[in-house]
Amino acid sequence: MRIAVLGGDGYCGWATALYLSKQGHSVAIVDNFVRRLWDFELGAQTLTPIRPLPERLDAWRRRTGKTIQSFVGDVTDYEFLGSVIRDFEPEAVVHFAEQRSAPYSMIDRGHAVGTQVNNVVGTLNLLFALRELRPDCHLIKLGTMGEYGTPNIDIEEGYIEIEHNGRKDVLPYPKQPGSFYHLSKVHDSHNILFACRIWKLRATDLNQGVVYGAVTDETALDEALINRFDYDEVFGTVLNRYCAQAAVGHPLTVYGKGGQTRGFLDIRDTVRCIEIACANPAAPGECRVYNQFTEQFSVLELAQMVKAAGKKMGLKVEIDHLPDPRVEAEAHYYNAKHSKLVDLGLRPHLLSESLLDSLMNIAVEYRDRVDQSLFLPRVNWRNATNDRRPIAAVASAPIPSA
Repeated sequence: MRIAVLGGDGYCGWATALYLSKQGHSVAIVDNFVRRLWDFELGAQTLTPIRPLPERLDAWRRRTGKTIQSFVGDVTDYEFLGSVIRDFEPEAVVHFAEQRSAPYSMIDRGHAVGTQVNNVVGTLNLLFALRELRPDCHLIKLGTMGEYGTPNIDIEEGYIEIEHNGRKDVLPYPKQPGSFYHLSKVHDSHNILFACRIWKLRATDLNQGVVYGAVTDETALDEALINRFDYDEVFGTVLNRYCAQAAVGHPLTVYGKGGQTRGFLDIRDTVRCIEIACANPAAPGECRVYNQFTEQFSVLELAQMVKAAGKKMGLKVEIDHLPDPRVEAEAHYYNAKHSKLVDLGLRPHLLSESLLDSLMNIAVEYRDRVDQSLFLPRVNWRNATNDRRPIAAVASAPIPSA
């Protein structure tokens, strides 16, 4: 297939592009490198050193003999995006090209607005471009489990059958997003569902859990292909932060009591889920939803797992509880359905089997690059003017090469 990966220079996008290329697909990466710019803005760098995209693609060609095309530009620019769809003629588009950090969206007004403009406008542009140029192309959109929130009932996969006043219907599952970022993803979901209904587009909305792991078979081929490992308090995931803290002897920072529970999956399962969606496209007019995660953990359970893994490696790991900077329930019911991808062939990797190899060993190998000042939370959901520069302050700054 011809598959365009929007946001292909980022964490999930990079691993996905390499995996799909290895499977024999013709792949194009579309990116504007703003993710690297946000590192520059925040004064943070991924734990693993990331090469410029041309060097990464050259290393991939040398190692595998396969070529991945690249298009440099912004999906909020409709003329650019339309030219990519017109020139590459994709059969599937994998859409990762969004600002994906809840804390980043909660810094202040500028970051909230910038997040929603980038995410909502970019997705709208893509929907219009597909309608105009490739109406049979399958859109695979990365949503988030955070759209659902933490309701006191089971979370279904996208839709729920309800009975009200003696009548029944199947409706989109109610959304309770917890940040301006998560709100942007809800807007995306509504726009995609509407476009499928009126234009007969075909779309798969993948509500993904928290992704962990820095290594896939493809990124392990060459040091130049290494993936991101974000551990800072804005873009870093909780598991990455714990592993980096354990590697340098810093207490694991658990927010509140640590009962916050979410779905998690290995990066190797992310790329496999994308492949499954590509191989099993939605029908014209269908907007289907899959919950893309494999296991559920509380943040305290994750801390205890990292502590145990650190003990096996001879590390002294302690756990510290901090006031929660987010507005969220610290203890809640959480039971989300996630069977559809398994029914289509997903065979999950389990965290208990990969924590050391995919995370702890990487954190220890690169611990000299850890900046401990990035561990503690500085973005508070209750404060609309956190101490960060607005997006405009760095909009014209040069993008670092690594």
